Amino acid sequence: MIFKVLYQPDQKQTPRRETTLALYVEADTEVEARGLVQDNTDYAIEFVEPLQGDHLKYEQSSPDFKLTEFNKQ
Repeated sequence: MIFKVLYQPDQKQTPRRETTLALYVEADTEVEARGLVQDNTDYAIEFVEPLQGDHLKYEQSSPDFKLTEFNKQ
């Protein structure tokens, strides 16, 4: 399953909508997706959203859509 992870690039700064970024991760569960990002980055995760069906197709049509791959530990 593919998950959209919304995050702030810096954990020390107060979260603002204007600085929220997104990445896409393939994982079996939401917990695994969150763990992959936490273990491999210093990002402050705001929200993890599963993508399926039409919602996934919509996200995939964006030119910014790119799966981020991390080494699973």
